[in-house]
Amino acid sequence: MKLIKLLALAWIAFFIVSCGSDESDKPSISTVTWDMPTPYSDTVFHTKNIHKFATEVKQLTNGQLNIQVHSGASLYKHPEIKRAVRSGQVPIGEVLISLLGNENPLFQVDSLPLLATSYDQARQLWQVSRPEIEALLDKQGLKLLYAVPWPPQGLYTKKPINVVEDMEGAKIRVYNALLSRLVELLGGNPSTVQSPEIPQAFSTGLINAMITSPSTGVSSQCWDFVSHYYDIQAWIPKNMVFVNKRAFDRLSPDTQNALLSTARHAEERGWEMSEQETAEKTRTLSSNGMFVLKPTPEFQISLDEIKTQMSVEWEATAGKSGAAILEAMKN
Repeated sequence: MKLIKLLALAWIAFFIVSCGSDESDKPSISTVTWDMPTPYSDTVFHTKNIHKFATEVKQLTNGQLNIQVHSGASLYKHPEIKRAVRSGQVPIGEVLISLLGNENPLFQVDSLPLLATSYDQARQLWQVSRPEIEALLDKQGLKLLYAVPWPPQGLYTKKPINVVEDMEGAKIRVYNALLSRLVELLGGNPSTVQSPEIPQAFSTGLINAMITSPSTGVSSQCWDFVSHYYDIQAWIPKNMVFVNKRAFDRLSPDTQNALLSTARHAEERGWEMSEQETAEKTRTLSSNGMFVLKPTPEFQISLDEIKTQMSVEWEATAGKSGAAILEAMKN
């Protein structure tokens, strides 16, 4: 009898505890937080797009994946970001693709001068080169999520440029090896100058011309130093966002699908933002008194000849994969 009473009391206690439990007692779904270093400030449209991307990821995963954006190289400097993601120090990051050109010339393809001189051509180039970029990253334990272009690169000068000979001896700001080669073929003298140093470089006479985007032209208030902007659309470089494959594989299938879906949306939105940025900043150049011009037919002929020479030189270093990309662009 005592045993029956004890069992009855135990059952009653269990029933009371069970009925008294609420939702707060249930185990919660764990939230994954990813730190994401980016090289540019929050005012740059690339970073604005990334913030929207992070917000959408959190919404689509019901808060299970939270991407914490660390902009302006506050967590890692630009050249350090890829290594940090590859080593697993952070799971996700953003870099300028051509920054990796020393690893493999295929990373330079979107900065090959005059290969893609419009957004339509840039999209075509991305379509044919993306599999190669993805394969290179995959071998390093990385997974590409999306890529977004900068505005096309134009020529800023203090005087009119009618023929290529007008570039002879010009001291031109550069920021990578391919641009240095382009300047040499134009007859100019390359000088490496980082974006924040542009005004000082003009003021001290270190440079008297540059090839860069309308965005950089506006941010450096180039109208204080130059008068002409030639919309040669020398190339349309891209930033890419990528993730550590091990970190990606640890996500649930639903979260993986949400991340990839949001990345596709971010890429589409980013390309639209880039075109809007180009139009807006080009208007700003004009409104500040600069002559915004297309290259003359004579100058364009010289640019086309330089394009051919640089494509041949690049193909010699990029091998069969590079040759296949160039052939696809011809077709």
